[in-house]
Amino acid sequence: MAYGSEPEGFIEPVSMEDDPTELFVGDRGVLDADIRRVLVQLLRRRFITAEKNPRQWRTLLDHQAVIESRLHDLFIRLVVDHDRGIAYKRQVRSEELDVPVLLKDDAYSRAETLVLVHLRTVFQRERGAGENSARVDADELEQTVLTYFDVASGDAAARREIRRAVDRLAREGLIEEESEDRYRITPLVEIVLSVEKLAELKAWLKEQPAGRGPLRSDPRASERVETNTVESSAEEDRVGLDTPPPSGSGGSTSEDDDEEIEE
Repeated sequence: MAYGSEPEGFIEPVSMEDDPTELFVGDRGVLDADIRRVLVQLLRRRFITAEKNPRQWRTLLDHQAVIESRLHDLFIRLVVDHDRGIAYKRQVRSEELDVPVLLKDDAYSRAETLVLVHLRTVFQRERGAGENSARVDADELEQTVLTYFDVASGDAAARREIRRAVDRLAREGLIEEESEDRYRITPLVEIVLSVEKLAELKAWLKEQPAGRGPLRSDPRASERVETNTVESSAEEDRVGLDTPPPSGSGGSTSEDDDEEIEE
């Protein structure tokens, strides 16, 4: 073959203008842009919901098989709860197979655990009474959680810790502020904290000396939480303050979790 001639089978590069399926220079992906966006948001966020993300939800249902396939390539399962309109991911774990872990485990802080238990309890009570939704006042929430703090050692510090816990759970979509200091509890709380784990934590809390010092640890409630955030060597894992966290699917703390991508 003469020098400078093209080898057999060589495909001349096509410019983006002439190849509408290429989304960026050198793109070898095969998925449409909307499907790629859903795949990225599933990795970035804790949940995708039909209520908050209708466009992404429709795309997810229309292309669920191919999205599942891409996640399975990363050893991640897709869970789609059609009744609640919620989709989330779970890390595949296996004793028979060497599985690299992409999603990190995290722990809720003491205050976050207590707030979550109260939210789940109210949600379960209201649903059991036939209500379609459950709501809670910030003052009621704060006063309930304060009973498990040593308020004599610093009431203001405890209140700040509780407010930070409420802010995190609001960012994750477990509660939504409808009016000043009044929150609607979303069905996500059922995903994060199962009925079984709720009962376990409530039994454990009854053994704690209310208002007299920090919560004691208990091996029955020592499970960590799969937060569904991508592991990063540059980011330290968040740890609980000495309170065992609830088990659940866990979630990302990204502040743009509830934004609908309409690019």
